[in-house]
Amino acid sequence: MDSNKIKRGLGRGLSSLIGETKVETQKNKLSVRDLIPNKYQPRKIFDEENLKELSKSIRERGILQPIIVRKSTDVQSKYEIIAGERRWLAAQKVGFHDVPVVITEADDLKSLEFAIVENVQRHDLNPLEEAQGYKKLIDEFSYDQEKVSKFIGKSRSYIANALRLLSLPDEVVKLIENQKLSAGHAKILVGLKNASFVAGKIIQNKLSVRQAENFVKLFKNKSQKQNNSKDVNIMHLEMSIVNKVGLNVEIKNKKNNKGKITFEYKDLDQLNKIIDIIKLNY
Repeated sequence: MDSNKIKRGLGRGLSSLIGETKVETQKNKLSVRDLIPNKYQPRKIFDEENLKELSKSIRERGILQPIIVRKSTDVQSKYEIIAGERRWLAAQKVGFHDVPVVITEADDLKSLEFAIVENVQRHDLNPLEEAQGYKKLIDEFSYDQEKVSKFIGKSRSYIANALRLLSLPDEVVKLIENQKLSAGHAKILVGLKNASFVAGKIIQNKLSVRQAENFVKLFKNKSQKQNNSKDVNIMHLEMSIVNKVGLNVEIKNKKNNKGKITFEYKDLDQLNKIIDIIKLNY
């Protein structure tokens, strides 16, 4: 694909991408049975409540925006959905037999581009699905991160950070897919050796992203020797305090059970917060 055609990516939207492909029929209708999902659809999870709302809207107003399809190269006499799979699913829920479509000629790359643009524009993808879509462009269509960033209309660092999510352990990936962890939480966990353990603690203690950042500091920038030498009960106590006050804390406990507690604050507001907590409890 000519790099000049991907200069503005999402800024141009679906209509621009359609303009770059040959449209066979502008207005048409096909049976819902003649359509099949896009094999390059990056979206794997469809929210049931959102589908119900869309179904209600379609029942009352019909499908206002046609579904974009192409002739399937895998299944004879079928059309593969490029954009509009939610509308297709919702139409079936309300008993529609046929749906309005735009039939376009598109190769596999264009099909994937359509799907990514539609979903990213509408914020329909979870962070992992978005990253997996970018990875497909790189692995299967010889894109590099720079080319992806130009096409999507986001910075190269944004793309790089998105792709880093794919390095997370399977347990953490499932938590993100099930929306138990946000994108903000996920980014904090990237590169952490005990990401699964920390993810569990974040969920268990209902930590905000900022609290989670402070929590993670307990595991970063410390040598393995320090971690091994510190009593596990002391570490759990540190975590508990971090959860309560939302600030980084370190407890140094000596063999005679004497020691000190150090709170880290970045401004006077955080210092006042520590003082208020002490006054409140003592």
